Amino acid sequence: MRIRATVAAVSGALVLSAFAVPAAQAADATSGKTAFSSATADGAATAATLDVTFSSVKVNAGKAVVVPATGSVKFSITYKVTHAASLKSSDFDTIPVIYHGTDIKSSEYGVAPDDLPTCTDTSATVESCKATLSASHEDMVNSIAGTWQAGAIAFDQDGNPTFGNNLGKVSVQRLSKLTVNAAPEPVKKGKTITVTGNLTRANWDAKKYSGYSTQPVKLQFRKKGASTYTTVKTIKTSSTGTLKTTVKATVDGYFRYSFAGTSTTPAVNATGDYVDVK
Repeated sequence: MRIRATVAAVSGALVLSAFAVPAAQAADATSGKTAFSSATADGAATAATLDVTFSSVKVNAGKAVVVPATGSVKFSITYKVTHAASLKSSDFDTIPVIYHGTDIKSSEYGVAPDDLPTCTDTSATVESCKATLSASHEDMVNSIAGTWQAGAIAFDQDGNPTFGNNLGKVSVQRLSKLTVNAAPEPVKKGKTITVTGNLTRANWDAKKYSGYSTQPVKLQFRKKGASTYTTVKTIKTSSTGTLKTTVKATVDGYFRYSFAGTSTTPAVNATGDYVDVK
C-alpha cells in the first residue's frame, strides 16, 4: 500500500493512522481492535512479544527508491524470518516496511505492501520472504528525501505486533531530469557553440518538477564514432536550474550534461545532442 504513516499512542494502545496493514490484518470493526493494538484501553499489556527476528533485508536489490513528481514506483523487498521452534508459520504473519525516522512506531512516513508477502519455509524455524511495495508522490514531502530505514512487523493471530526496527538503510530520492541543447547546428569549425540545458527534480510538495539550483554539472563531449564521453568543463546550475556555457567547434560529435547526484537526488545524464561541424 502507499502510506503516509503516523503511529500514535491513544488511550495506552498503539493505534494506526494512515499506516494501514494488509487486509488479512485489518481492524475488527465489531470488537474495536486495531491491527497494531497491543494493550487494553486502560494501558495494561495483553500480548506477549513474538519470538521472531528478521535478517538479510534487501530493498530494491540494493538500489535507491526513486519517486517521481507524479505517479508511483514499485520495488521489492526480500528478507528472512527466524522464529522459535514452538511457533508455526501459520501462527503469525509478517510485513516489511521502509520508514523515515528512528523507529516504525514513531515514524510519520513509511511504505508497506498492499498484500502479505510470499514466504517459503527453508527450515523448521526460518522463512524466506518477498514483497512488492509501491511508493507514490502523493505520500511524499520534500523534507523526507534521503536516508530511510528498512524494518518489518510480525503479527500474531490476534493482530498484535512485534516490531523489527533499523534493519538496513534505504535511500529514497526525488527523480531527476536533465536536458541539453547545443547550437547552432551545423556550425563552422572554430566557431562558438552555445550549450544550454536544465536540471530539474521531483518537487513532491508542488507535485511537479522544479529546477535544482547551484548544482555542479559536467559538460561532456563524445566524438563521432567514439564510445565514451570526456568532460570538457564543470559549471553550476542557476537559481532556477538552468545551464549555459560555450565551447569552440572542433569535430563532429555529441554534447551532453552529466549530473553526479546528491543524497536526495539520483545521478542523471542528458541524452547527447549531435553537432555537425563543417
